[in-house]
Amino acid sequence: MKVWPGSAERLGAHCDGTGTNFAVFSQHATGVDVCLFDAPEARHESQKLPLKHRTGHVWHGYVPDVRPGQLYGFRVHGPYEPANGLRFNKHKILFDPYARAVGRDLKWNNSLFGYRLGEPDDTFDTRDSAAHAPLAAVVNESFFWGDDEPLRTPWNKTLIYELHVKGYTQLHPKVPEGKRGTYAGLASSPVIKHLQSLGVTAIELLPIQYFVRDDFLLKRSLTNFWGYNTLGFFAPDPAYASTTVPQEVVREFKRMVRTFHQNGIEVILDVVYNHTSEGNENGPTISFRGIDNSSYYRLMENRRYYENMTGCGNSWNIGHPYALQLVLDSMRYWVREMHVDGFRFDLASVLGRDPFDFIAHAAFFKAVQQDEVLSRVKLIAEPWDCVGYHVGAYPSPWREWNGKYRDVSRKFWKGDEGQLPEFTRRLCGSEDLFAHNGRSPVCSINFVTAHDGYTLLDWATYEKRHNAANHEVSGEEHNNSANHGVEGPTDDPNINHLRQRQCRNMLTTLFLSQGVPMLLGGDEFARTQQGNNNAYCQDNEISWVNWNLTADQKELLGFVKKLSELWRAHPAFQRTTFFREPMHEDLTHDIHWLTPASKPMTEQDWQAGYAKCVGVLFNGPMNDEVTAQGDPIVDDSMLVLLNASELNLAFLLPELEPHEYWECVLDTYHPKRTSRNFKPGATYQLANRSVVVLIRRVETLQSIRKKAARLLRRG
Repeated sequence: MKVWPGSAERLGAHCDGTGTNFAVFSQHATGVDVCLFDAPEARHESQKLPLKHRTGHVWHGYVPDVRPGQLYGFRVHGPYEPANGLRFNKHKILFDPYARAVGRDLKWNNSLFGYRLGEPDDTFDTRDSAAHAPLAAVVNESFFWGDDEPLRTPWNKTLIYELHVKGYTQLHPKVPEGKRGTYAGLASSPVIKHLQSLGVTAIELLPIQYFVRDDFLLKRSLTNFWGYNTLGFFAPDPAYASTTVPQEVVREFKRMVRTFHQNGIEVILDVVYNHTSEGNENGPTISFRGIDNSSYYRLMENRRYYENMTGCGNSWNIGHPYALQLVLDSMRYWVREMHVDGFRFDLASVLGRDPFDFIAHAAFFKAVQQDEVLSRVKLIAEPWDCVGYHVGAYPSPWREWNGKYRDVSRKFWKGDEGQLPEFTRRLCGSEDLFAHNGRSPVCSINFVTAHDGYTLLDWATYEKRHNAANHEVSGEEHNNSANHGVEGPTDDPNINHLRQRQCRNMLTTLFLSQGVPMLLGGDEFARTQQGNNNAYCQDNEISWVNWNLTADQKELLGFVKKLSELWRAHPAFQRTTFFREPMHEDLTHDIHWLTPASKPMTEQDWQAGYAKCVGVLFNGPMNDEVTAQGDPIVDDSMLVLLNASELNLAFLLPELEPHEYWECVLDTYHPKRTSRNFKPGATYQLANRSVVVLIRRVETLQSIRKKAARLLRRG
């Protein structure tokens, strides 16, 4: 086959209808071949075509008659000198870093390693990996999007729902069996209706970029279920598709995004740009390592070894121009071509190390901020790595997973002493973390559970991790959890009622805090992982969501729907600015902290380690407008009572103006109770470990006239 010079402008494989242009970056290679395969089961390439043209550090060539569906990989020539950071091995087929689709999955074999497995990594292996290496596929990127446009839901109106594509629908009885566990199944009507009933505005998908299933897990009959082991940063993982045709995998993902957008739901991808699936110096040579190891990875002073800021063996060399370009190109591809609405960055602090210390003006953050595409999408950081914790340190327009919010919420409701001051700071949007550089409450992504750790029910059921199914010691030891008397499931109704109430308390805290709430999929009906707090390798009923709900689960689901409706209806819980100082009796302030005696909290009250109860008055302005019936439009003054103690308390309700009253709209101790009205100055019997929400109401003109008529009749 002829190879024309082609172009270096676009990396990867791009088909124009009559042929395909191939381009790959390698600064230190001495030669690059593109290898064409006739079928996924092929053991050798049918064509090996040298890319003889080089522009800068990009090797390129145009091959006529190569059409969509063609499977391919690269062989890259160069020195094998691990001590100098060079690990080229022409005997290894390498996956295209810019591949748009996966043509064949990796099949573990010793030939995938650049060195002789079982010997030191500076030995050289001459076995050919063509029969086992992952292959890319040329695709036609055309797709009819219709009038699909970014939804751009405002952050203060955003409710994020974290889920796993397969685990969420694998057991769903209303999803067609052939679509369960797939992109198509996730976008099916039963799933979308459920999400809409919860008020979800954005789904956050655990990694769907093509990733490798670790060999050591497969040998244990386990697998890398979560997917934090990326190899193809442009390709949707084919394991989540209902088709095996590479082209159709891409289209199925696009149809999923389009369907969610049509139903008012954004799609956020959890992405892993901090490391790759090739691991440390003892890992396989399947892509970046064999293409240009010293450019793509951060190496130690002894360049045979890798810097490991991720705990996964290697760290992405974001400081290298082409490594940085790959991340930015990948992000733009998912936004422009796949229409996703944002990203959550796993171990994002790795990307902010410039070169070693984390800094808010690192090159990556600058590049994103200046990009007209990327600066407009939702950007969420997991603000830590294995070296440091940097919550609150990211620049605009970034948002951050607030792990401090999760930790103190758990401690407070568990009943730990001395948590009230920090708990209330988190409740108000973590001003102490985000205000220093002009950021707002919606920079805090609030969560009480996530994929990594206990589910909500397990947090209230287990004090110790139960991860024996992983066949390893894994998972966080300190979870700030409580079993409330018995480790694991019990028939004791009192313990079960308390656990259910604690779930309601945590969820109510989540929805009524300032910031952006993130709900873990299945927590709305208290799913369990049987105490496993690190189910990363469990592709089974431990991780799959069970949709056969008990009566208690259905009750919690109804409660969460009511809670979400309350959150959506009241701007008091959706602020974009921090509260003014509230620590005195000046009623012009927009928030007040009250003791059970309805007195302003004093410094002594705050510092009392035993203090576990507080009232929060959101002092919204009164609206003078009236409805068509002559009734005043309800203002947004809310009173939230939080009691994490084991005592029942009498809470004196604040005084109001004439013709005003308090309406109780939610009580986690009495989830089925309908709303009740209370006169100003009345006492509310606040149950132990419960949350109550009251709204200031104004008597309608009709009710006032009825009262006046009764008085006249009596008088």
